[in-house]
Amino acid sequence: MARPTSMAARRELGDELRRLRGARRAAEVAGELGWSESKLSRIETARTGISDPDLERLLRLLDPEGVDRSRLRDLAGRGRARVWWAPYRSSVAERYDEYVAFEAEAAAICEWEAQVVPGLLQTDEYAYAVIEVGADVQDPETVQRRTALRMARQKVLTREPPPRLCVVLDESALRREVGGRDVLRRQLERLVEASCRPDVELRVLPLSAGAHAALGEAFLIFEFADGRMPVVHSEDLVGGQLRTKDGDVQIYRDAFADLRSRALPVAASRELIARTGDGLR
Repeated sequence: MARPTSMAARRELGDELRRLRGARRAAEVAGELGWSESKLSRIETARTGISDPDLERLLRLLDPEGVDRSRLRDLAGRGRARVWWAPYRSSVAERYDEYVAFEAEAAAICEWEAQVVPGLLQTDEYAYAVIEVGADVQDPETVQRRTALRMARQKVLTREPPPRLCVVLDESALRREVGGRDVLRRQLERLVEASCRPDVELRVLPLSAGAHAALGEAFLIFEFADGRMPVVHSEDLVGGQLRTKDGDVQIYRDAFADLRSRALPVAASRELIARTGDGLR
């Protein structure tokens, strides 16, 4: 069995520590360790790793029986491993760690986008034009670093095996002149190329489709090969929200199925994208 990646290791360890805590209140356990409750919560929810000394103190307090402590130590060590996107962390919100980790681990990514081309399929100039108008962007250096990170993230599509990427894109995104006509034309050419890849399914939802289940919200769903429940990321102006509750995830899966059923077939979508791009010449 493959060893878990850094973020997967954090989640596995966090789930185990939360199970071991059982009915004991987090505030009580944290207080006995001299920690803040938020520190324990961040460890249990995989938002941060845990040092070896802190893990040992926590295990002594919980005093679990029949637990493979060496496995927990290994998970803690892997959870602290440096991730490839660490050099870009200063330019993005902390929650972005989880997003990039889920993206890197996903076996399939299903994405609905109503306004712009999805980040994994953007050209660098189109990405720059999207990022520079972000509400939380303060300076050109931040724009450059975020653009570089977005381009680096696209390497996930060339890993072995690549994730299955299924995108439903609103027709309006094909016509919104992000960065100007020439930038958009080159972006649409990139979409035509991407749509020919065997691991990419790209469908356009025509304006004539009318109202649908996801009006006003863009989202994507990460699916995993190891049996974990899917995770949903929904977009907003401050970086988005991750959703993991079974009921919430199912609502988004149903919405995506509705969008996909209303969208044009792959070949017709490719033709519409190419035709729209030709009209920009």
